[in-house]
Amino acid sequence: MSIRLDVPVLAGSLVRLEPLTTDHVADLAEAAEEDRTSYGFTLVPDGPGMRGYVAAQLARGGLTPFAQVRVRDGKAVGCTAFWDPRPWPDRPDSLRAIEIGFTWLAASAQGTGINAEAKLLLLGHAFESIGVARVDLKTDARNHRCRRALERLGIGFEGVLRNWSMSWAPGEEGTLRDSAMFAVVSGEWPAVRQVLTARLASASLPGPVRSGGGTAGG
Repeated sequence: MSIRLDVPVLAGSLVRLEPLTTDHVADLAEAAEEDRTSYGFTLVPDGPGMRGYVAAQLARGGLTPFAQVRVRDGKAVGCTAFWDPRPWPDRPDSLRAIEIGFTWLAASAQGTGINAEAKLLLLGHAFESIGVARVDLKTDARNHRCRRALERLGIGFEGVLRNWSMSWAPGEEGTLRDSAMFAVVSGEWPAVRQVLTARLASASLPGPVRSGGGTAGG
């Protein structure tokens, strides 16, 4: 479905999800040039490629992209998106499901609670404002770091779909990957919200909290 959702800024205490614009390019280019070792299975451009990446995100049908803006310094430190909105067959103006994807964070923002809060904001908007019955997340089946991060956030693993998505791994351009599929359905949302809220509470304690620097989507 080629619609783009009209989503306002989603604000938390650690991260603010702002609709992506070209104004975010400079910050995102800087963020992408930090330690890139966690991007082995994820599409994250280098700094010089960021303007083209943002333009492509803004032009892509069915994608509602956000910049992840770190509250403490106002810097855009990554991206995320709503993707693949699916309407009810008999209610084309009402969504039954949507995906969260195209997610990445700068190395300095990983493990800080930003990922957990971003998921809390996106899931909350999807279930409580849009009214969907299901939210999907997926990642390369080999991306065990991301899979563990999603599981720690209480998001259920549903299985692996073979040859399901395009691979973003270096040297695999134009090939298909197996995708590990995760989801939250509406009846699970209150419990998942509790897990995410607890993760955020622990992020305020001394020491790093590995809320998941892995990325999912695409």
